[in-house]
Amino acid sequence: METALTRMLDLQYPIIQAPMAGGPTTPELIAAVSNAGGLGSLGAGYLTPDQTREAIKAIKQLTERPFCVNLFVPEQPNGSSSAIAEMNGRLNRYRAELGIDPNPPTPASIETFEEQVQVLLDERVPIVSFTFGIPSLDILHAMQQRGVIVIGTATTVEEGMQLEAAGVDAIVAQGSEAGGHRGTFLTPANDALIGTMALIPQMVDRVTVPVIAAGGIMDGRGLVASLALGASAVQMGTAFLACPESGAHAAYKSKILSSREDSTDITYAFSGKAARGIRNHFMNSMRSYPGTIPAYPVQNTMTRDIRQAAAKANNPAYMSLWAGQGTRLATERGAADVVKQTIEQASALISSMKKAIPKP
Repeated sequence: METALTRMLDLQYPIIQAPMAGGPTTPELIAAVSNAGGLGSLGAGYLTPDQTREAIKAIKQLTERPFCVNLFVPEQPNGSSSAIAEMNGRLNRYRAELGIDPNPPTPASIETFEEQVQVLLDERVPIVSFTFGIPSLDILHAMQQRGVIVIGTATTVEEGMQLEAAGVDAIVAQGSEAGGHRGTFLTPANDALIGTMALIPQMVDRVTVPVIAAGGIMDGRGLVASLALGASAVQMGTAFLACPESGAHAAYKSKILSSREDSTDITYAFSGKAARGIRNHFMNSMRSYPGTIPAYPVQNTMTRDIRQAAAKANNPAYMSLWAGQGTRLATERGAADVVKQTIEQASALISSMKKAIPKP
C-alpha cells in the first residue's frame, strides 16, 4: 500500500477522509482516521479564523499523526438585487412551512480567507488542501516555505494541469460521483462531470504530481481500482458520514444509510454552486424556480436560516444532505474500522488477483 503520496504525507495507508465542511469533520473523526493510518481532514471552509484555530488545537490533542485542513478559495459574491429579492420571495414559502420569520437580514460578507491561511501557518498545520480554485502564488509560496504540503482540487485534466503549474504538491481528482460541492473552477460545473474511472488515468497521464482519486469510493474495491488507474491514494467522504465520530446530523446519517445509488442529484438550490446531495423536498421544489439562483456564496448565505431551522426540527426535507453515489455501501462503523476494513479488503483483493495471474 506504499505510494508516492503515502511517503510524501507520512501515511501508513493511502486513504484520505474527505474534508466535508459544515460539521461532519469533527476533531474526533479526523483523529480517528489519522490514528488508524490514514489522513483525517478538517473542512474549515465555513469556520471563522478563531473556530479554525480551536478545531486545530482540538485535533492536536487527539492525535500526533499528520492531518489536513481544507479551505475554500474565495469567490466574488455575484447576485443582482432583483435576483436576491425574487429568491427571498421564493424562500419565504419554505420559511413559512418551517415556522420561521420571512426576509431575514442578510449578514455582511466578511473576508476571512487570508486570516484563515495565517491561522494554518501559525498552527503549523502539516497539510493544507484547497477547493474552488487556485490560491495566490504568495499564499502557496508562504506555505511551502514553511514545509506545508499543498493539495489542490480538480474536476478536469486542464484544472489539474493549472494546479500543477501553480506549484501544488498533489491533486484531488474529483469525479462526478463525489458528494458535496463540485470543485470546478475553469468551466461551468455541468461541463465538468467526468466520472472517476475516466478522469483518473487521464489526469495521471498529464501531471507529474501524485493524484488522489475521489468520487464514489467506499471500500477496498474502490481503493484497488483507483490504484490500478494510477492514483496514489483515495479520498473518501460518504463512507465516513454515518460514523459515530461524524458530526453529521442524526437525520442526515439516517438518510445516508437508507439511500440508494440513484438517490442523489446535483443541485444549485442550497448554495448557488453545483453540489451532489440526496434529493429532498427543497431540491425537488426548487427545480421549478423560474428565476436566477444567486451564485455562491450569496445563495448559501440566504438559505442558511432554512437549513438551520430544518436541522433543529429534525426535518431532512430542507437540509443539505450532501452525499456521493456510493450510499448503499455506507455503514455505521467507527472511522478506524472503515480504514481497517478498507485496507483488509484491498489487500485480499490484491492477493487474489496475484494468484489469478498465470506465472510466465
